[in-house]
Amino acid sequence: MNDMKVKHISPSKMADVQSSEDYRNLAIEQVGVRGIRFPIMVQGEKGVLPSVAQFNLNVALPPEKKGTHMSRFMALLQESKEPVSASSMAHLVKKMIPLLEAKKGMIELSYAHFVNKYAPVSGIESLMDYEVTWTSFGVEHEGQMQITNFLKVVVPVMSLCPCSKEISDFGAHNQRSHVMIEVCLKNNASLYVEELIRIAESQASCELWGLLKRTDEKYVTEKSYENPKFVEDLVRDVASHVAKLDMIDSFKVEVENFESIHNHSAYARINS
Repeated sequence: MNDMKVKHISPSKMADVQSSEDYRNLAIEQVGVRGIRFPIMVQGEKGVLPSVAQFNLNVALPPEKKGTHMSRFMALLQESKEPVSASSMAHLVKKMIPLLEAKKGMIELSYAHFVNKYAPVSGIESLMDYEVTWTSFGVEHEGQMQITNFLKVVVPVMSLCPCSKEISDFGAHNQRSHVMIEVCLKNNASLYVEELIRIAESQASCELWGLLKRTDEKYVTEKSYENPKFVEDLVRDVASHVAKLDMIDSFKVEVENFESIHNHSAYARINS
């Protein structure tokens, strides 16, 4: 076996190719890393919760600069210790943009948010998971950092068809639906994910639970039957309640019903 001798060079004497000048005169809107899985702590309504997130981090690159420093994105995550919230997302973006010597940047993370729920009759406990995405944009302007935070949650619920109930001698078809709520938060505003979940679940024909006993199934069946909703009803009812939140500037609500009597979905969307 041949021994290889490695010549050690001081980092200060190594060539920094990424920082060299580029002559193609093309700015890059987003450059960075994506698909990073990383453990996080999340600030929930009832405390701090552990989860695993998938991160996308990027910055804007000016036309004269050849590349960005990719390793700095990972170093930023390694140093991050704050539970995920509106304030911690803003703090992370404010730290990332100057670290990458940029003027604009974005951090996006998606994770499963778990809520402990109690069945409606038996009271048995079970966990429900909800898909949550935080997106934070930062822009430096005249020495000031402007941050915009978006919070999105997908809430699975149950919907029962009013038309099916009206025309049938007995029964009505129902389906599982996804309610997506995305809000743009006001400056320095905070909002718990659970608040958006409650809005979506309260406006559905019935909410869902991870575990139900027979008494609970009876409750779910009868409640949904007495509370039929078209996809149009559901999106309007959810949007009208989201619009009342004081801490948001704008919102988007989407509802998709995975139809049980068709091989397609029913869909509706409202933007504020």
